[in-house]
Amino acid sequence: MPPYELAQLNIAQMKAPLDAPEMADFVANLDRINALAESAPGFVWRLQDDAGNATALRPLGDTTLVNLSVWTGVEPLSEFVYKSAHVDIMKRRKQWFERVQEATTVLWWVPRGHRPDSHEALQKLQTLRAMGPTDKAFGFKLTFAAPL
Repeated sequence: MPPYELAQLNIAQMKAPLDAPEMADFVANLDRINALAESAPGFVWRLQDDAGNATALRPLGDTTLVNLSVWTGVEPLSEFVYKSAHVDIMKRRKQWFERVQEATTVLWWVPRGHRPDSHEALQKLQTLRAMGPTDKAFGFKLTFAAPL
């Protein structure tokens, strides 16, 4: 078993509160997409609150959602993000979320069994934003192999 797993964080700034009518379709699909992720090959873990998702966890303020998960590697995560029913939701993200100029997704390698918290994940996002892709924090366009 490889000694490292891939952590990922993505953030999204909502256009309206979760209970607003314009967010209803997003909220209605949360459980389905979370279940799809959990059943995807390579899925290891995801941050969740008592309701089974992470929408109540708002380390960046009331309008920003966080999604934090761990996967066995870049390929399984990429397959889920870009080649599953998750794509249909991604195509609609402009309905629910503001466009942000800075990076909103970061990937990084963690020792197998480590479960990052939102503080660690947000530090990785800041690293990516400040330094660009490195072996410490990167995105899908330029990935780095797990440490040896």
